[in-house]
Amino acid sequence: MSQPQAEFAIRVRDLMVGFGRQTVLDHLSLDVRRGEILGLVGASGGGKSVLMRTIIGLIPRRSGSIEIMGQPIGGAHDRSTAATWGILFQQGALFSSLTVRQNVQFPLRENLTLSQELMDEIAIAKLEMVGLRAEDGDKYPSELSGGMTKRVALARALALDPPILFLDEPTSGLDPIAAGDFDALIRTLQKTLGLTVFMVTHDLASLTTVCDRVAALADGKIVAIGPMRQLLQSEHPWVRAYFHGKRSQMLQPQMR
Repeated sequence: MSQPQAEFAIRVRDLMVGFGRQTVLDHLSLDVRRGEILGLVGASGGGKSVLMRTIIGLIPRRSGSIEIMGQPIGGAHDRSTAATWGILFQQGALFSSLTVRQNVQFPLRENLTLSQELMDEIAIAKLEMVGLRAEDGDKYPSELSGGMTKRVALARALALDPPILFLDEPTSGLDPIAAGDFDALIRTLQKTLGLTVFMVTHDLASLTTVCDRVAALADGKIVAIGPMRQLLQSEHPWVRAYFHGKRSQMLQPQMR
């Protein structure tokens, strides 16, 4: 039985994206349910980040349709629904010349007209929300550890209280302890704020412990989607190689 459209935060239909003669996404369709954490996996260079960036309008599409929170997205540079999502890029993408506080305030300055006092209050609240202290707001990105950089970028992504959060390899570059802490933070924020989370990742531990469903991207299409136990039963060659390869053997008990 199909679900009512209102239950979906993101709907992608027959999406075609390419560069020159190369087709990256080939008639791809995907639904992301409201309030879920969806993990997207795929081969390196297979189009995971391209899909995410196309959804948020950073990359133009050749054809197909995209809806966010029920509103159609016109294409690249369409900012009509920009306030409905926040994004954490893979390396944080903080502005090096701005303090942590100013980085978190950047979306506020771009989209709202607020007093400096209110922006300072919001920035402190967002930093504390992601486990940082108010005094961390005076630091510059060069003074931050990898884990702190991710948390600041997450605080900035949450600055406008968006219902949808996009995460591009959120645990990349973190040690296992920091990665586990970050996964726990994402799950806590998702439950507390009622977020829909679209997570591009290759981290098997994140897929197992955080995601409600996992979508596998191969050959330009979503070839499998569902809870982890369902993907483990997939017969698609790439999906089997990914989840049953040598590097995934140590996580097999947890994934089941």
